[in-house]
Amino acid sequence: MAAPPRLSFFQRALDKRLSHAVLAQGVPLMSLHLVNLNDQIRQFMLEEIERDIANNQLYLSPRLSGTGLTEYPNLIREAARGYDDDWLATSLRNNCRLNASEQRRTKSGYTTVKVPITAPETLSEGEFNRFYARGLCRFAVSTGVAALQVYRAKAVMVARSASEAMIGSLIDATALLQDLRTHQGVDTALGLPPGPNSGLSVKLPNA
Repeated sequence: MAAPPRLSFFQRALDKRLSHAVLAQGVPLMSLHLVNLNDQIRQFMLEEIERDIANNQLYLSPRLSGTGLTEYPNLIREAARGYDDDWLATSLRNNCRLNASEQRRTKSGYTTVKVPITAPETLSEGEFNRFYARGLCRFAVSTGVAALQVYRAKAVMVARSASEAMIGSLIDATALLQDLRTHQGVDTALGLPPGPNSGLSVKLPNA
């Protein structure tokens, strides 16, 4: 039997972090606080989404159902146009857009398990943040801003020392844009080691 599509390390780590948050707090997860998100940045986000679609590079999670695969491109467009990652997660949770189960590899082969309750947030948080950062990089390059500043866009239960050390640091906007176009996950682009999602994003240095 062929191996099932595999989630990226980034999505598996984000799954774990979000699941722990739900169990510990018992409350709805909060959306990202993206300080520079405005109409101009949203337009750049939309252009980056269209770029991925045109190049057949838009990330399509293996957790998306047939309906989800069909509707996701328009959902991520709508989120970028006027909503946030929380709206996208709610949309993914509706209309059977995600599979109820998935296959997981074991020592003896594969087993079927339930998709985590936090699957919509895993996908929406990671991809919305990535397109936001790409849009902000585009804005920075177009206006002569050489670097963006790392900050915490979402509180986490246990902050990793590596991510704490990144807060306040400056990242070259052109290099970050190219990395985010190539790799899934803002943490990877920021050079953080493998581990739970950091809740970090980027902003203009004077924001």
